[in-house]
Amino acid sequence: MKIAVLISGGVDSAVVVHKLYSEGHELHLFYIRIGMDNGEGDCSADEDIEMCTLIAKRYGLPFNVVSLHQEYWDNVMAYALRTVKNGLTPHPDMMCNKIIKFGFFEERWGKDFDKTATGHYASIAERDGKLYLATAKDPVKDQTDFLAQISYEQLSHLMFPLGELDKSEVRQLAREISLPNATRKDSQGICFLGKIDYSDFLARHLGEKEGPVIEIETGKKIGVHRGYWFYTIGQRKGLGLSGGPWFVVKKNIRDNVVFVSNGYATRLQYGRTIPLSEPNWITESPFAHKDGIVNNEVAISFKTRHSPEFYSGKLINSDTDGMKIESDSDVQGIAPGQFAIIYSPDRTLCLGSAMISVAENKRRRHKKRIAEVALDNEKLNSNE
Repeated sequence: MKIAVLISGGVDSAVVVHKLYSEGHELHLFYIRIGMDNGEGDCSADEDIEMCTLIAKRYGLPFNVVSLHQEYWDNVMAYALRTVKNGLTPHPDMMCNKIIKFGFFEERWGKDFDKTATGHYASIAERDGKLYLATAKDPVKDQTDFLAQISYEQLSHLMFPLGELDKSEVRQLAREISLPNATRKDSQGICFLGKIDYSDFLARHLGEKEGPVIEIETGKKIGVHRGYWFYTIGQRKGLGLSGGPWFVVKKNIRDNVVFVSNGYATRLQYGRTIPLSEPNWITESPFAHKDGIVNNEVAISFKTRHSPEFYSGKLINSDTDGMKIESDSDVQGIAPGQFAIIYSPDRTLCLGSAMISVAENKRRRHKKRIAEVALDNEKLNSNE
């Protein structure tokens, strides 16, 4: 086949090139440059491109660097900043895959090839004549959660050659064939930031605004923060509070208040009901239609963050309460704005994803709690 291969300079995509070249496919290598012209979010692009050039020369393959600077800023970066400013937790890497790699790239370059291949740890399964996004052999490296916003059309044009390999096997193969990046470290962190610290990035674009840190159980002010947008639900590190551990459990955007709770075991950090909105089903909705009757409650496995661990539960679609997950066990740090990744009960297929939202009854309780805290603070200040 004629295949466009997205390479990054890392060992994973280099092994993809080797595998596909060995199988006799006609390959064209592409590196997507997304860092801004002002140097922000360069992702060590020069070093990456140098490594990609070495790989292309080794196999005698055409290689192009394509720029999607503005598209990345207008879509992924803008989405991340907008989401954070609204007090929610974004997932920029997921949006990069959906909008940039398999969106703009496909529309402009990928469409001219039979397939587009990447170094993602994922698989594609065919069942009953339909394609499904399937989990990778390596449960630790599995990246289906980063791909859960793509469409069926996008999936149909993709290849994931590493789906049947463990990371250790990829490294071993790279060493055996003496790839120049066989021992190069994997990239870490959010893709668009490169070497930029995430807090510095937020401060640069959203500024800082001092506000109180409130212990939610007592309503007592125990510290000061730089702005609610620097914190996410479930966060433990970087709070600067003594006597911990402390966890962020709520945020009040209007009044710039961050609520925390002491101790890992506190029930305020956990929940079993996860309200959802804006679902994206890759192949088909998990709510099967049988004999004209819609099944509004289905068994699933799911994740709420990148981890090899799954939760089990039920996905429910109610006319009155909307869509939600009822988990069989407690889920820590449920962060609105993030995505719940929905899998088949046997954890082999990634069905899609939906954004974690704030249930109406929780909003009402949160507003009541804010009023109670304000009253407590008033009393506290008068005593002082």
